[in-house]
Amino acid sequence: MTQNVTQKLIEAHLCSGRMTPGTEIGLKIDQTLTQDATGTMVMLEFEAMQIPRVKTELSAQYIDHNLIQEDFKNPDDHLFLRSACKKYGLWYSRPGNGVSHPTHMERFGIPGKTLLGSDSHTCAAGSLGMLAIGAGGLEVAMALAGKPFYLKMPEIWGVRLSGELPEWVSAKDIILEMLRRHGVDGGLNRIIEYYGPGLQNLCAMDRHVIANMGAELGATTTVFPSDQTVRRFLKTQGREDAWQEIVADNDAVYDQHDEIDISTLEPLIACPTSPGNVVPVREVAGKEIYQAYIGSSANPGLRDFAVAALIVDGKRAHDRVSLDINPTSRQILENLISLGFLEKLIHAGARLHQAGCNGCIGMGQAPATGRISLRTVPRNFPGRSGTREDQVYLCSPETAAASAITGVITDPRTLDMDYPRFSEPEEIRLNTEMLVPPASSEAHIELEKGPNIKPLPPFDPLPETLEGLALLKVGNDISTDEIMPAGAQVLPLRSNIPEISKYCFRQIDENYYTRAMNCRDQGSFIVAGENYGQGSSREHAALAPRYLGLKAVIAKGFARIHWQNLVNFGILPLTFADSTDFERIGQNDTLCISQIREMLQQDSTVTVINKTKDITFQARHSLSNRQIEMILAGSLINLVNTAE
Repeated sequence: MTQNVTQKLIEAHLCSGRMTPGTEIGLKIDQTLTQDATGTMVMLEFEAMQIPRVKTELSAQYIDHNLIQEDFKNPDDHLFLRSACKKYGLWYSRPGNGVSHPTHMERFGIPGKTLLGSDSHTCAAGSLGMLAIGAGGLEVAMALAGKPFYLKMPEIWGVRLSGELPEWVSAKDIILEMLRRHGVDGGLNRIIEYYGPGLQNLCAMDRHVIANMGAELGATTTVFPSDQTVRRFLKTQGREDAWQEIVADNDAVYDQHDEIDISTLEPLIACPTSPGNVVPVREVAGKEIYQAYIGSSANPGLRDFAVAALIVDGKRAHDRVSLDINPTSRQILENLISLGFLEKLIHAGARLHQAGCNGCIGMGQAPATGRISLRTVPRNFPGRSGTREDQVYLCSPETAAASAITGVITDPRTLDMDYPRFSEPEEIRLNTEMLVPPASSEAHIELEKGPNIKPLPPFDPLPETLEGLALLKVGNDISTDEIMPAGAQVLPLRSNIPEISKYCFRQIDENYYTRAMNCRDQGSFIVAGENYGQGSSREHAALAPRYLGLKAVIAKGFARIHWQNLVNFGILPLTFADSTDFERIGQNDTLCISQIREMLQQDSTVTVINKTKDITFQARHSLSNRQIEMILAGSLINLVNTAE
């Protein structure tokens, strides 16, 4: 039977279930990836399991998000993570070594392996022919313990690429075209697999750009073949022996189909405030900008910086524009220096920042109020930049660099210059010294915990009756950034649930924390539209509301990772049987579900009473028997502790 690449990867790691879309499967996980904004909680969860050593083939912890050291919190977390890596057997990537995704790709990515990461952009490693999936931290902690990763078997969406990219158009424009066509929920419950002759001229890091932002389509992950392009990349990284060919069989079939003739593409841009709000650059050209930002996990390759350097060479950034350069790894920074590209950028007025996530996650580099910031980052959700009234556009390095010179949004094709072509060198400078290997299993390591690191709060089992206020009612496409903000003020609190919960839903309702605490003992509901919880994998967007008494979310639809995070922490995710019932619920209505424990075990439909309006409606769940046990126990941790 012929198979596509995704089917080959899944079949090789299938622990339970069958590859039938919509049914639950379990996958063996070879590698894990954690970053510091989520990793502290992962390590605390793993510590609670009392397992002496990780059971994966390789696990790596990166310090890339919380790099600003305004006080003791971030440095303390870094020391804790360093000690946890040594104690439990993980690699430790030191602060400033680089963003997790391109760094992992450079040093540890292996075609044919599975990778589970506590970051939604873990899917970027699909560029190497890996099955790489973002998940909540607790699921990554379970993978560290050697447990399978469970998910519903997605449909496989084959996207055939043909043609060759025109001048001034690059890989970012391919994924923006996908978002223009399909929106931020077009990939829900799907794995996107790219194939076809259009791949020939896309280097491994070009593929990384596309795979990374598959998360913005809501896709489970993105997969590319492991072909000669991947082999060349691994050879450049000194790891050619890790390569194996993994390509789709002739006549392989897909559940869904699409095709892009990339030769017909033009420069594209995602307007505020969604990655799916995509138009041609020419339609918004001429708007005055404040910032042009190049870097992030969404455009991490050497070519992304090199092309920008060649565009601004001999020119100056407009005096109103902050041209921000974020090298995505120390290795890339060293090569920019040795090849002379960094000098061109600096001389043109660029501001150089350390290798890390930085402004992409709202850690510095915030734009001026209401001013336009062009960014090569993956997301432009409201306020994510650190400025509440921001105007963030997502674009290619070509568009960002061209606009930095002119001071307005500029279609790079209109520049009076030849397109600066860049070819990846066959040999580059390698940097492996900033990766610290785990200590031997015989070493005695004590965990170093600063005062900001608090234990997980306890979670009660599901009661017989759920009753409480619909404390918040929100619309479609609410992101985890809006549920639990990032930024320099909030990110350092990731290991302190009581403190971070004070920021819960602050961008939507500044009084949510106070209102939730007032009814915390009774519990509360949230009512939402479609695609609730899109964006980041941050489990704090479930943990903090759970701490504040959230018992259930009733929505028209959920984003995959957040839906599972809700289940992991005992919050019941329900969808409206009739979506028009959404309109019949008002914020602060009292909702009640009686005999909920019995109903969950008997049927997929539950009856909800709106006591305030004296109406009844139906809601559904799509929980497996395993997930029902988690909800009944109050959290996955409770279930694991009970089993042991």
